[in-house]
Amino acid sequence: MQIAWPPSQKFFNQIKPLKMKFLTHVPAAILAFLFLFGGINFFFPLAPMPTMTGNQLAFFNLFGPTGYMAVIKVLEIIGGVLIIMPTKRALGTLILAPISVNILLFEICLANAPGIGILLIALIGLVIYQEKQKFLALL
Repeated sequence: MQIAWPPSQKFFNQIKPLKMKFLTHVPAAILAFLFLFGGINFFFPLAPMPTMTGNQLAFFNLFGPTGYMAVIKVLEIIGGVLIIMPTKRALGTLILAPISVNILLFEICLANAPGIGILLIALIGLVIYQEKQKFLALL
């Protein structure tokens, strides 16, 4: 049996949809990892929390004892699990989008230094664009 080299165009046409299908899952996988890690790290400290001062510390001292952050972290875990499943990705995005905006606003208004919030908003935007048919029904 002889192997034809270079591969035919038919071979590349079969591979291209698989590669593109794989690439559409990358933003969702990154989002799921970030939110699952953040949520789980709140309940089971795996990584050290950065030290906070000033307005950041006041914000967390205000919301910490109320259980607000625990609810947000549970929603992050639920959203991260949902975004892993392609059929539930839009629902996970609906849960995680407001949390991402809140993270970005915290970084801009209280920390005075945007960080991971920009990446989260960009990834949420990509996932919403990929799932636009599901979101058009809401309009």
